[in-house]
Amino acid sequence: MKVLKFGGTSVGTPERIKAVARLIVDRGCNLIVLSAMSGTTNTLVSVTGCLYGNDTHSAGDIVDALRRKYAEVIDQLYTTPEAAADARRSLEECFATITSLFAEPLDERGEKRILAQGELMSTALMFHYLKEIGCNVAMLPALEYMRVDANEEPDTYYIKSHLNRLLREYSGADLYLTQGYICLNARGEIDNLRRGGSDYTASLAGCAIGAEEVEIWTDIDGMHNNDPRFVPNTRPVDELHFEEAAELAYFGAKILHPTCILPARQNNLPVRLLNTMQPEAKGTLIYNTPKTHTIKAVAAKDNITAIKIKSGRMLLAHGFMRKVFEVFDNYRTSVDMVATSEVGVSVTVDNQRYLENIVDDLSKLGTVTVDRDMVIICVVGDLEWQNCGFESRALDALRDVPVRMISYGGSNFNISFLVRKDDKVRALNQLSRHLFG
Repeated sequence: MKVLKFGGTSVGTPERIKAVARLIVDRGCNLIVLSAMSGTTNTLVSVTGCLYGNDTHSAGDIVDALRRKYAEVIDQLYTTPEAAADARRSLEECFATITSLFAEPLDERGEKRILAQGELMSTALMFHYLKEIGCNVAMLPALEYMRVDANEEPDTYYIKSHLNRLLREYSGADLYLTQGYICLNARGEIDNLRRGGSDYTASLAGCAIGAEEVEIWTDIDGMHNNDPRFVPNTRPVDELHFEEAAELAYFGAKILHPTCILPARQNNLPVRLLNTMQPEAKGTLIYNTPKTHTIKAVAAKDNITAIKIKSGRMLLAHGFMRKVFEVFDNYRTSVDMVATSEVGVSVTVDNQRYLENIVDDLSKLGTVTVDRDMVIICVVGDLEWQNCGFESRALDALRDVPVRMISYGGSNFNISFLVRKDDKVRALNQLSRHLFG
């Protein structure tokens, strides 16, 4: 059995839902994970924003517009009145849940209940359509097996035991359907897996059932060797090591969130990235046995701030580095890149929320300089230090681009460069020409 996850654009219209249905019915008995239809989660976020502002009138208008949108989807999706009526009843339960939360001031628990309705609606639409076309499909509600613990980490024992119980309960089904993103928390309340949630669901579910493979279906044919929005003639990468994929995902490749990689890597579960618009395309296979002696891809992470702390007392000063990183820890701000010398240290952050406080505290340790609007360019591949010349090829590509920082040696799979935002596109294109031809 495989786990097939389809993103919001893959099920974004009645035509796309039908296309996905044809694809999954032809693939045999698998577990299908669906995101909310594209645009739905953002709409629900707008609803919660209105409710937090006590604007129930505007929230109601947004919900009414969303209800009309789904009514049109139902009219176009089903051919039998019975299937359409079943779908309307299922979706009306979701809308009733949303509007029931209008009566009292919204809190975080209510917000998460509202956001969960997107995945519940998309799976309801698919479930009733599959039933209409004669598929023996079983719904496995994510809220009956997907749970996080008190530390907001996946409760893997609970997930495995409850998901396999559901599979045994519906063992005669030809296909299984479930929601991505949503879960219960340790208190039994509706919660979610946050960023990359549906990919995370697929990976966790795949590990729980001992799946042969996880397939992530989106609207692009695999992870490309550069950003196609800025670089012409990019191409999908055939194979990636889990570490390479994690680096690319973290540093800007939006097709996959890095959280998805961890459970799959730990359980040696291959992940394949595929395109619902071109299902015949090979895509990208991510696993633990990569091709060696190759540079695979380039990615860019925007909205980076560089912070330099210079201290004349740093030389042989015991505890200086600890004090620097304690400042970032105190404000729960992660550091991406680090470069040190005898008199100073430079770091980068992508979260500016506490930047002013961080700079104030660091100023007690030395002179602080801040560079905003920076970009991290990450070159990923087999970058073991014994592979002579790989780092020099990347450096040569950027010989006429001002580079603020370089990170090399912390990982065997990447070398990172910090450049100005204005130099991003030029840097990406020059790297493509030099590294991939």
